[in-house]
Amino acid sequence: MRVLVAEADLQVAALMRRSLEAAGFSVDLCSSGAEATKYVNQGGYDALVLDASLPDRDGLSVLTQLRASAQAIPVVLLSRTDSPRDRARQLELGADDSLSRPFDLTELIARIHAVLRRARGEINPNVLRVGELSLDLVRREVRRLDESVELTNREFSLLACLMRNPGEVLSRPQLCAEVWNFHHDPGTNVVDVCVQRVRRKIEFPGQAPLIETVRGIGYRLRVG
Repeated sequence: MRVLVAEADLQVAALMRRSLEAAGFSVDLCSSGAEATKYVNQGGYDALVLDASLPDRDGLSVLTQLRASAQAIPVVLLSRTDSPRDRARQLELGADDSLSRPFDLTELIARIHAVLRRARGEINPNVLRVGELSLDLVRREVRRLDESVELTNREFSLLACLMRNPGEVLSRPQLCAEVWNFHHDPGTNVVDVCVQRVRRKIEFPGQAPLIETVRGIGYRLRVG
């Protein structure tokens, strides 16, 4: 998935790029409204992260121009205000979501995933979708592409936990708490064993792993 970040603060932009790339996105940066408009109109982007206070023009005017030209690209607006009135105006002008500064990069990534899901029409809250994987929380069905995947209850819960947090590193203690409902014992490998079982069922030989190991920390579900 390709994301354009239009951000005036170059240091913040660099941090966003590193975090988004670690979450599996391909990222391009720009620092002006003129560049943002030009790049979006050239096409190829799945989402736009737009600073509301760009140096050459207000980010809201960029957003208004994009929507007036029928650009439907999902937009997450970064604003310096969090008042309900301002947020309502941002949404009315065409922002798909907005995030007030200072913001957490993990939350930004989650917001991007959310607007991408909505743009794809994935509005069923009972179905999680990440890349080729889909998981139905009600029917307890898992599919990769058109193939059904049979998981045990524990394996299903583990995969659901990873799919709720795509691209985010989940530590072994986090997974123990979420999936097994107990505190992690450093002497047990219960998480690692379960991850290996899920990997054997959802991954294809010769392809990049869907569940990545982050050495010394835990695991994350690869995005893109």
